[in-house]
Amino acid sequence: MHPADDPPTRPAPAEAEPGAAARPTGLAALARRRLLERLRGQPAQDAAAARPRGRQDPHPDVPAAWCRFENHPAYERLLVSQAAAQRVGVDNPFFRVHEGAAGATTRIDGREYVNFSSYDYLGLNGHPRIEQAVLQAVRRYGTSASASRLVAGERPIQRELERELADWYRVEECVAFVSGHATNVSTIGCLLGPKDLVLHDALVHNSVLEGIKLSGAHRRGFAHNDWRQLDELLHEQRSQFERVLIVIEGLYSMDGDAPDLTRFVEVKQRHKAWLMVDEAHSLGVLGTTGRGVAEHCRIPGDCVDIWMGTLSKSLAGCGGFVAGSRALVELLKYTAPGFVYSVGLSPALAAASLEALRMLREQPERVDALQKNGAFLCGYAKSKGIDTGRSLGFAVTPAITGSSLKAVQASNQLLEQGFNVQPIVHPAVEERAARLRFFVCASHTREQIAGAVDALARLL
Repeated sequence: MHPADDPPTRPAPAEAEPGAAARPTGLAALARRRLLERLRGQPAQDAAAARPRGRQDPHPDVPAAWCRFENHPAYERLLVSQAAAQRVGVDNPFFRVHEGAAGATTRIDGREYVNFSSYDYLGLNGHPRIEQAVLQAVRRYGTSASASRLVAGERPIQRELERELADWYRVEECVAFVSGHATNVSTIGCLLGPKDLVLHDALVHNSVLEGIKLSGAHRRGFAHNDWRQLDELLHEQRSQFERVLIVIEGLYSMDGDAPDLTRFVEVKQRHKAWLMVDEAHSLGVLGTTGRGVAEHCRIPGDCVDIWMGTLSKSLAGCGGFVAGSRALVELLKYTAPGFVYSVGLSPALAAASLEALRMLREQPERVDALQKNGAFLCGYAKSKGIDTGRSLGFAVTPAITGSSLKAVQASNQLLEQGFNVQPIVHPAVEERAARLRFFVCASHTREQIAGAVDALARLL
């Protein structure tokens, strides 16, 4: 997810005006309407039938369809796609109920599966030390912060987590939010305005795009990991704006690759811009001790202006954070909507992530085990002829199928064989880039990984 965070959405070159999209006409429109009526179970009421008797309609030009969720265009598209999947006998792979903790294995409908759809990269979710820390926090603080921290005040456990995260990144301060997605939305929305520019990687997470919309800033995308194109854009456009923010990720959650952070730092310094790095999937994953992409690229943490991360992956909790200068953090704590107007991070979740961070410091062997498993999965998949795209073989490796239907079918067939691997389909990715996405954990065994890859190779 970030977050809550997955899957990211590819940015569109331009946004269409509401209602501007082409709609079926003639026989195609009639067939679509009849299909939708069958899927809903009954024809939609018209405005006259829906209006109470004896009362004149004050808005006769407003179709009843504009007042019904069943007629929302996005819902109609969802119904049609679900019907198409049913016609070809494909079960819906989403929203399956898992009956235990998310990790290297899971239980669905009473059966145990090897699980490759969990962000529990370091195998800390459900660890006894973390459970004990959570119980102690609940006994002392309860389960809720009860209000915004501006209103309800701070709890020591929240500040401990923030101080240790700031120290982890070797910067001055940190602030924690209740949602990873909201962290990006609120931070970007707070810092930028209509006179500013945001330059972002073409594959950046949806939360970044939503934050840019909220800010009203201008935005430009650059080709994935292409610092040269970024440099050219800044040469052309930097002088036209006041503040400029560059946004990249430490490890891309769809493709499993990483940027050359050193080059991006050089570019941002040369053009007097801010650099924001989303570490949702790289904290605890990259670098010899899991310090992230800065350690991976061997540069100091204070070379980056805004470190953003989530607590739901390597840190076994839920929420997000921003680490950086004291001025940045104070500004966000007093003005970012997702912090000022939201309840504070639950003490129990803060305790979980704080204990996970301490275990990460103490046990770098977990990072080593994760990286070895990731390298093995990626390398073994390639040896079996599976297209792993740009993956560097850390925590994320895609298996590109080339069509959404193939991805969903392969996911369902793997589940029958005891492996839970989720598909990523259009529009989250381009249709030709539809894939299965493997998240590997430190606690996976080589046998589990090889079994899943062998099964997929046979299917493909």
